Amino acid sequence: MKAFVTTISAAALLLLATSSAPAGRPAADAPCKGQIHANPGFERGTTGWTAGPRIVVLGDAARPAHTGRAYATFAGLDVTRTDLLRTTVTVPADCDLTVRFWVRTTTTETSRGDYLNVGLAVTGIPPKTRFSLAFDGGSQWRQYAMSTGTAPTERTATASFVASETAGNGVTAFDVDDVTFTLS
Repeated sequence: MKAFVTTISAAALLLLATSSAPAGRPAADAPCKGQIHANPGFERGTTGWTAGPRIVVLGDAARPAHTGRAYATFAGLDVTRTDLLRTTVTVPADCDLTVRFWVRTTTTETSRGDYLNVGLAVTGIPPKTRFSLAFDGGSQWRQYAMSTGTAPTERTATASFVASETAGNGVTAFDVDDVTFTLS
């Protein structure tokens, strides 16, 4: 009788060990997938962003947003100034981050004195300007993209938009919208 009970106990343990997870259970989401910024289109103002005092979030019929109702603008004032818009996200280990954004430029400038410098600073890599857009960027929305590459450790990535305007050179407004942060 003792051998019979031991055999049944061993069979029960084997059954429990091999059927601990139900069949057809979905795998956990991969950490390198999807859009990770909560407010890419500025629909909630500058929530999730650090914005300088002259960054305006608006959308109207005369200058509509790329999508949605809102966008960030470095409103042209024809004064010498520099203003900043930036945000930081966490990039998981072994993931690549691609930042895509749309820019529209409205200007009365006739020379290259006003700029929108766009950078992506990543932990462990010296920051650099990825794009320097001048008044000739165009009055239509144009998309740009930049990427971090992969690394074996978690990193932070900061996307920054720095507008520089020179007084007496015409008025330039740089509009930014749909700044997506996609992991792959």
